Amino acid sequence: MVRQCFVIIISIGLLCCGFSVFAQKQERESTPASKKVKYDGRSKAARELEKSLYADDNELKTAKSYEALATELTEKNDYAKAEEYLKKALDIYLRLKHSNAAPASRALGKVQELQHKIKPAISSYLSAGKLSSDTTLERANFNDANRLLNADNPQRQTDYAQSNVAIFEKEGKKSEVADAYRQLGNSLFNQNNKTEAIESYKRALDKSDNTGDISAISKEISRAYVEDNNIAGAIQQSESILAKAREAHNTALQIDQLQELARLYADHQQPDKTGDLLEEAYLLAFKSGNTSKAKDCLIALTSYLKHQRKDALAIQRYDNFLLNLDSLIRTDSSLVDASLFDITEGKIRDLEREKALQLALIDNKNKLNYFLIVFVAAMVVLLVFIVRSLRAIKVKNKKIALQSLRREMNPHFIFNSLNSVNQYIAENNEMEANRYLTSYSGLMRNVMEHSNRDFVTLAVEAEQLKRYLDLEQLRFSDKFVYILEIDESLDPDTAMIPNMLIQPHLENAVWHGLRYKDTKGLLRVGFRKEGQHIIVKIEDDGIGLAKSQELKTAHQKAYQSRGITNTRERINLLNDIYHLRIRLEMEEITASGATGTRVVLQLPLMDKHEFNRKDHSGHR
Repeated sequence: MVRQCFVIIISIGLLCCGFSVFAQKQERESTPASKKVKYDGRSKAARELEKSLYADDNELKTAKSYEALATELTEKNDYAKAEEYLKKALDIYLRLKHSNAAPASRALGKVQELQHKIKPAISSYLSAGKLSSDTTLERANFNDANRLLNADNPQRQTDYAQSNVAIFEKEGKKSEVADAYRQLGNSLFNQNNKTEAIESYKRALDKSDNTGDISAISKEISRAYVEDNNIAGAIQQSESILAKAREAHNTALQIDQLQELARLYADHQQPDKTGDLLEEAYLLAFKSGNTSKAKDCLIALTSYLKHQRKDALAIQRYDNFLLNLDSLIRTDSSLVDASLFDITEGKIRDLEREKALQLALIDNKNKLNYFLIVFVAAMVVLLVFIVRSLRAIKVKNKKIALQSLRREMNPHFIFNSLNSVNQYIAENNEMEANRYLTSYSGLMRNVMEHSNRDFVTLAVEAEQLKRYLDLEQLRFSDKFVYILEIDESLDPDTAMIPNMLIQPHLENAVWHGLRYKDTKGLLRVGFRKEGQHIIVKIEDDGIGLAKSQELKTAHQKAYQSRGITNTRERINLLNDIYHLRIRLEMEEITASGATGTRVVLQLPLMDKHEFNRKDHSGHR
């Protein structure tokens, strides 16, 4: 009957508590603004988070606010919500590739471990290790992951915990050192090494500042003492912590230690001290205005009184609690804080949904933009491809034209060559005919061998020119001699020049200048290096351009015009296709009564190896 009465009273008390909070909320909403109490029980982190979500301009600030709020919730032992906010912070840090991702992932691992979510905690520690830029902190995170993975091996757990103690002691991270000592104490306790476990717990206690951590570590020390059959040691340790809490005016810690001492004295068969401690804890909680603490202490106290068969005193304590419940609730800021925090959380979730919607819209817009960019890029690529294809066709056509011009042979040369052979045969001069025909066939074979190339080495070109001039000398043996000179600074085997660009000018010199001369003439062909150019100079002491023009037949005039035009067209095509600057100059020699013609070609100096690297071979 008494138990049922206690349950009904507690239920009525909690119902009254709920109605009272609701009434206070309605009262605050109905009170004029000028008379409202300007109290905002929301945490600073919650307010900052709300502001950053409203501003929507700084994701990093939002992530830090999530992390700060998670820290506050962890200190209040609300690990589930702390985990939720840490995950949100970590997502942002990872997206921004920020260095805070590593500590956030480690904090998440700790919160998950406190909730006994071992697999997620291992994953978080491993992630923190991979994200850490500091090799020392990387090792510490991997130590924690391995410590959890070796749950069935306390000795391995001890090694990993000791490693972390050394790491964080060196780094000077006080809170991390406290956690490491606490983990070390747990592993030593699991090895049944109570003495060293207690020492580790005490070191963790010395490094801890948070009330919740101190209370939890104190209970672990008590557990170790009790397991070691040293209840007196546990009591002494709790009394020492209680004394420090009183000096620091830490009410929450005092209440926890009073309840812990009461439990220890109950185990030590000292009921009188147990009752006094529970009574003191209840009165302190009630006086501090903490409804939740007061309720817990009341339940513990009445349970003790019932066990001592002091039912009337227990009912009296319940009556006293209910009589003063309204005033207790009015002074309990924690209830208002909790209510305001719930409201703030609702706003945060609304803002998060709005932000998610905005991000989705932005993402869709970005996808459309990406599609447009890809489409435009594809069109540009297609356009470039078309332009390049057209240019390639144009270049190919020019190459065909160039090849056609290069292969165009002088019909007079072929006709006259065959006539010369025919003349030798008619005169029964078989030796000269064979010699001429052999030289002619050698020249033609050499020309045809290189007919598919736009460029040849200077050595190849010089050999072709020499064969041609030797052939002309056979035909006009008494008309001219020639000199072919190559500058020593030029390497004939590596210098590249256009194929068959010089021969038409030699043919003009022989056929239209030297063969009409009464005396034996001189044809000089010189190649010299001048800066980054090869200068080709062709000089003859023939009758000159003007006199030659007077002597030509109509057919010869047309041929010469076509020969010069052919050369100039080839130069233009070579300059266009290969982006060169080949120049051609022709002039008549008139100085000091001398006659003749001078042709100067300026060619770019191209090395064979450099020429191949530029992939001119594709144009051959």
